[in-house]
Amino acid sequence: MGSLTFITSSLLLFFFFFLLSPPTTIRADDPYRFFTWKVTYGDIWPAGVKQQGILINGMFPGPQIDAVTNDNLIINVFNYLPEPFLISWNGLYQRRNSWQDGVLGTNCPIPPGKNFTYVLQVKDQIGSYFYFPSVAFHKAAGGFGGIRIFSRPMIPVPFPPPAGDYTLLVGDWYKAHHGSLKWMLDNGQKLPFPDALLINGRGWNGNTFTVDQGKTYRFRISNVGLENCINIRFQGHLMKLVEVEGSHTLQNMYSSLDVCLGQSMSVLVTANQPPRDYYIATSTRFSKPVITTTSILHYSNSWSSPVGPVPGGPTDQIGFGINQARSIRWNLTASGPRPNPQGSYHYGMVKTTRTIRLANSAAWINGKQRYAVNGVSFYQPDTPLKLADYYKIPVFQPGSMPDSPSYGSGYMQTSVMAANFRDYVEIVFENYEDTVQSWHIDGYSFWVVGMDGGQWTWASRNNYNLRDAVNRVTLQVFPRSWTAIYMPLDNVGMWNVRSENWARQYLGQQFYLRVYSPANSWRDENPIPKNALLCGWARGRRTRPL
Repeated sequence: MGSLTFITSSLLLFFFFFLLSPPTTIRADDPYRFFTWKVTYGDIWPAGVKQQGILINGMFPGPQIDAVTNDNLIINVFNYLPEPFLISWNGLYQRRNSWQDGVLGTNCPIPPGKNFTYVLQVKDQIGSYFYFPSVAFHKAAGGFGGIRIFSRPMIPVPFPPPAGDYTLLVGDWYKAHHGSLKWMLDNGQKLPFPDALLINGRGWNGNTFTVDQGKTYRFRISNVGLENCINIRFQGHLMKLVEVEGSHTLQNMYSSLDVCLGQSMSVLVTANQPPRDYYIATSTRFSKPVITTTSILHYSNSWSSPVGPVPGGPTDQIGFGINQARSIRWNLTASGPRPNPQGSYHYGMVKTTRTIRLANSAAWINGKQRYAVNGVSFYQPDTPLKLADYYKIPVFQPGSMPDSPSYGSGYMQTSVMAANFRDYVEIVFENYEDTVQSWHIDGYSFWVVGMDGGQWTWASRNNYNLRDAVNRVTLQVFPRSWTAIYMPLDNVGMWNVRSENWARQYLGQQFYLRVYSPANSWRDENPIPKNALLCGWARGRRTRPL
């Protein structure tokens, strides 16, 4: 391991980065934040039994990233695992830079005993996000952590500064080794129901959040789980929703909130109750059975334990979920990362150039359980698609992902949807199954303009919200329902469109969106990094921009 010597001097690391990077990625006016991460296995006990977990700098969950709008993040990841490893950034939509996306379609995984330096910029972003490991079902072993992006001082925030800012990483959990879960999926089996629900890597009453009576606190909630939406409640307290994945929202009050897979949101909670301890309760949604876990909201002037039963979640299923999701609206009077968060146009006044309909399905292919989008179950080649596109290696065909459901039997293919830079698309996610679906699109944010039960039709557009739909990066589609988004294709690159249900993603419910610009200009897309890892048919090629 002598080759894994850490670079502890920020000055040396900055000089190294300067030599590796093309001049277009350097912004002298934007600060740099440097991180060195050591990824290892270690013993953890999140569900009451000893497990092998993935630690970052010895921590489970991993260290939190704090940044300010437009900061440059230089994250040097050393892989001490005995197998390849890769980290992705859930919600950091890298402008012109899918080279740093951290999924198998864009990056070679970091080999054992090697390192890779991610160069990210949180350009024009604020809000709450998280990172996670994206290969080999590592997500079931940990390796995730929170991301907080604060507004620049000159940009006003639509609520007073909170007395504290807490992160809640909530998700379902298996006691089985992640390798055993991967083996089950590789052999065509479905995963069993999860064993536990965790908050910040701990089970029942495993966390205490201390508050002072009369003060208001921000809680950033992210669903980092594998299978289930969750619902969260603060016993005896209301939550004021203020931010969803980088968008300030109308500040509605909620007694409970659904947070589906991959989603993040911020609430304000005021400690305005009699001084004692209260439960922070989370439970799985749309599931049988229902798993519940708790943390403690502790008043600093209290010596009393929580009183009464743990507050239960909503019993109504789809109706409650759809109505609550529709109630989340964009705060049009609030500033975003820039003074005008809507840019030079309003999303509802732009005519769409293309309609894409995406339907998930459970497909049985070659005697094994697979999952598909529009009948296509994604097959991952050994060469990342971004590298294959750059070096013109024929491992995929643009346009191999159809624009609409086929309703036929499923088949496996390296599915890539072709799209043009600066198009403005309508995407309708259709769910004909009895389970809630959660979807994420790397490299983009989008407006959730509509959702409803039943089947989407052209007439469904009559009920779209074209005024104050929330702009976000992850969406949910309820059982036997649909969700529609508007999205400007303003980010050139190869971008992953995936299910956030991690078993479904692993077994093919994903594809790549190739947003193409014929200009081939550094103005539209950053060149290949000089430190890019090369694998598959790209191994041995040069990395200097051609």
